Amino acid sequence: MPGEGAGVARVGPNAITQTAAALRAAGGETLARAMFGAAGLAPYLSAPPDEMVAEQEAARLHAAIAAGLPPAQAAAVARDAGRRTGAYILAHRIPKPVQKLLRWLPPRLAAPVLLAAIRRHAWTFAGSGDVTTTAGRSPVLTIARNPLATPGCPWHCAVLETLFRALVAADTHVEETACCATGASACRFVFRRGAPER
Repeated sequence: MPGEGAGVARVGPNAITQTAAALRAAGGETLARAMFGAAGLAPYLSAPPDEMVAEQEAARLHAAIAAGLPPAQAAAVARDAGRRTGAYILAHRIPKPVQKLLRWLPPRLAAPVLLAAIRRHAWTFAGSGDVTTTAGRSPVLTIARNPLATPGCPWHCAVLETLFRALVAADTHVEETACCATGASACRFVFRRGAPER
């Protein structure tokens, strides 16, 4: 049964609930049931989790989408779920005075403050993974042994991009330059300003 098991690494429920919303937006209830069924998480569609969930459950869902849909559609669903997760965090998890302060600060000062806050709450999206951050002109966030990794990690990129665009600089884009899902020891996310490099 989803949600059972003590002493297991956990992540925030948005990794599942916002993914359900993205699947429904992309293909209705049929697509959502197919992907949740493939992950063994069908009960969550009628009874969404409202507390931390086992990271393995979220990992199975993200992996089922990456494996079960064409690559472009899988990435689009993951990005949508990530944007929805970021929007939820902005609406419910980061106090408004803090958001106002970050928006007031110049980006070079706001970025390390937001990165530090993300690192402190990393267990919500990284579970048992080890998160480190590096400030600078192009800040970097790294998740070693990322349990939710899928090729390109579009969900993670979208979550991080949504937060940075809202609170640091609207022209931020996040690129994953190494990925656990393709054999790297860590997922490496680089934050850049301006148009993405092609």
